[in-house]
Amino acid sequence: MKKGCLALVLHAHIPYVRHPEYDASLEENWLFEAMTESYIPLLLIMEDLVKDEIDFRLTMSISPTLSSMLVDSLLQYRYLKRIERLIELAEKEISRTESRPELNSLALMYHSRLEKIRNAFINDYGRDLTKGCKHFQDLGVIEIMASSATHGYLPLLSVNKAAVHAQIKIGVDHFKEIFGQKPQGFWLPECGFSKGIDRVLSEQGIDHTVMETHGVTRAEPRPKHGVFTPIQCPSGVWVFGRDPESSRQVWSSNEGYPGDHDYREFYRDIGFDLDYEYVRPYLPAGGVRVDTGFKYWRITGNTNQKDIYLPKQAEKKAELHAEDFLLKKEKQVEYLASVMDRTAVITAPFDAELFGHWWYEGPLWLNHLIRKACSQQRSIRMITLSEYVKEYSHAQVSTPAASSWGENGFHSTWLNKSNDWIYPHLHQGARSLEKLAHNHPDANGIELRALNQAARELLMAQASDWAFMISNKSMPEYGAKRTKTHLMRLKRLKNEIENRNVDEKWLSMIECRNNIFPKIDYRLFG
Repeated sequence: MKKGCLALVLHAHIPYVRHPEYDASLEENWLFEAMTESYIPLLLIMEDLVKDEIDFRLTMSISPTLSSMLVDSLLQYRYLKRIERLIELAEKEISRTESRPELNSLALMYHSRLEKIRNAFINDYGRDLTKGCKHFQDLGVIEIMASSATHGYLPLLSVNKAAVHAQIKIGVDHFKEIFGQKPQGFWLPECGFSKGIDRVLSEQGIDHTVMETHGVTRAEPRPKHGVFTPIQCPSGVWVFGRDPESSRQVWSSNEGYPGDHDYREFYRDIGFDLDYEYVRPYLPAGGVRVDTGFKYWRITGNTNQKDIYLPKQAEKKAELHAEDFLLKKEKQVEYLASVMDRTAVITAPFDAELFGHWWYEGPLWLNHLIRKACSQQRSIRMITLSEYVKEYSHAQVSTPAASSWGENGFHSTWLNKSNDWIYPHLHQGARSLEKLAHNHPDANGIELRALNQAARELLMAQASDWAFMISNKSMPEYGAKRTKTHLMRLKRLKNEIENRNVDEKWLSMIECRNNIFPKIDYRLFG
């Protein structure tokens, strides 16, 4: 008999970075990198697990902005062009490294990998990766969770109840449209929670969600079993808390597996190392140096003198780390079984992009972990969150604490001196849309189009990504620009609607640029 359960949760999200106004954009490359290095490799691993009749379980959340881009024909076309250009670069690298066998073998590896990814994209998934996810959902090996419309950070939007309602309702409706069924679980963006959000989830038929550790451990009353069984909000929504030990093993910059010296070095790429004219044809428009994905070095240590990357050695290390992780989970559940009166569940949520993009060997680690968990030990059963909820008819009723999985554990990443200017404008925008919905309850024609586009622009301005980019200084100019652009469009639309003078040519242009949620209904904000 299994003594405990392991629920691995992968959260897949990219902000909406579709830019049809440019032939190519730096930001669209974020999506393409994640598809090439994380999403398709993870799907291929699932394919192999199913073929080998491994009865595994994973929970995944896929944000509406990501799934909207994955089904977009323009981005599918651009991604295929990107893959073909990278295959061309791989062929050039095979020739360039001919005199250096250790580099040449890596160039050949990248070429083979890219060919396999292109084949899977075209032939296995028909250019739409959501079809692959839905396939595994239908097989019952993964549970897909919904998320809010544009990954809005809900605690800081809750000044306007309609804004939170719209973010959640649109996210749920979008999930039904893409994945063909009602979602049971819901990923709170950034694991951000504040009082009342669970009630909105419950109103939309959501059974469960995931929170940061202290969101559960500081709940009132305090949970008897900490994060090792879910609690149930007064609204009825079940809450799973993140296991800090599992997070530390994988995420920690000091103790985490991805920092092992045998793993591939993320920060050395030929896009920066080689002659500019050689790599320029494979860089985004404008010729800005970016990563190409061709990385020939391993982490080695805290030194600039990096050693050549050795894939077989790295895979052995990934297998060892999978064994280590599983051994620690076995010991953990064996102890918990001795002190608890019900089966413990270890909830381990991670960004999906960690596996493959940031941690190249992450998919290999996950593959070994799943295979070993399903065949080589007796203590742990892999489980989805919805399966755990179904197996138990009740849980301790507690009210979670305000929390997030951002730095410091609360709201400061998304609200600080660098980005606090955003929120008065977001709140005013939400109030404006509420007023428009109230004053125009039965719009049609161009007025209806303008009101729906106003709703899209507000949703896009509310994305948590922009405040994050400003706060961590990764791309502060882009984050500020996106916020201001969407709010300025909303303001112009508001004025034109109120004056009954909508500029149809301009409206058509922004509808084309920001075409997310084609079935949106502005009345949700009323």
